[in-house]
Amino acid sequence: MNTPLVVHTDWSRSWGGQEIRTLTELRAMREHGFRVGLIVREGAELARRAAEEDIPVYYIDFSSKFNLAAWFSLIRLLRRLRPDVINTHSSEDAWMAGAAARMLRVPLPVRTRHVLAPISSALSYNLFARVIFACSESIGRQLAAQGVREERIVVQPTGIDENRFRFRAGDRRAIRDQYGIRDDEILVGNVAFIRHYKGHEFIVRTAREMESRYRFMIVGGGDDLPLLKQTIAEAGLEDRFILPGHREDVERYFSAMDLIFFSSYEGEGISQSFIQGLLYGIPLLTCRTPSLMEPLAHVRHYRTIDYGDVAAARQGLLELSAFLNRDETNIEEQRKRLAAIYGLRTMIRTILATYRQHGVSLD
Repeated sequence: MNTPLVVHTDWSRSWGGQEIRTLTELRAMREHGFRVGLIVREGAELARRAAEEDIPVYYIDFSSKFNLAAWFSLIRLLRRLRPDVINTHSSEDAWMAGAAARMLRVPLPVRTRHVLAPISSALSYNLFARVIFACSESIGRQLAAQGVREERIVVQPTGIDENRFRFRAGDRRAIRDQYGIRDDEILVGNVAFIRHYKGHEFIVRTAREMESRYRFMIVGGGDDLPLLKQTIAEAGLEDRFILPGHREDVERYFSAMDLIFFSSYEGEGISQSFIQGLLYGIPLLTCRTPSLMEPLAHVRHYRTIDYGDVAAARQGLLELSAFLNRDETNIEEQRKRLAAIYGLRTMIRTILATYRQHGVSLD
């Protein structure tokens, strides 16, 4: 019997949480013995990173489901590859690859839903996907409420490597020394791609109301980074903000933070950086985004606020400042609870079990 082939498709050319999950799944499935492949548009950052890891990459123009030439190319490609699983991630590729998968009788067509936002139609979900992975309970409930067949929905947040994201005193000292953060200063951190719905402007407005001993670090890159820099400059806070840009070693930066201010206000599933920060046991201030409320049942020190409420944000940071001393026993308990649900190994177990349930396995 041939080794099963798992193929992921994505419309996106950008790099963010969705693409990170896709690459993580491809890498993990290959490590478990599956063959893997990726179908994307030309110029996708995901393609470059997958190719660097020797994951086979194929290019189809997913820019429009009305592109007949792309349909023919896709069908020819899938007939040649004969995948056992096709997992789609965005709207256009879900229509095209999902329909082609059912037409060609791919054993397991899958769709992953990453964001909490209304869908335009349940048609493609119900027609093309035998399994829908929802990245949070809230996303799963929303899909069901909009007519997606509930028995096909499998809730599985994106898994985080709990061994990678762990507090290290050496990283804390090195990062704080690198950026000139004194021991008596409180570093409020945020890790995210710089996009409007991540709410960084709210952090800037809150910083204006905080004492000077509160410094702010936003780790991430993106097209909106120049706008964020402009917002900080206009607020006269350039000396209070640190913007390291995109970092591949982001786990080191969490260790330097005293508090986390997660300011996203729409569209989030359960952000990967959200869980990453919680694994460090860092006190958390977060906006009340539905999916992000789910992990808080396993967290000791946090405050929730409405997006844009500067007074509440200021009060929340002040209250959380009472918990700066690390309690390693309680933090380790928090890590274990979170890893049991949001850890990378948990995600892979769920995916493998789902594949097996639908007849795709290495047995």
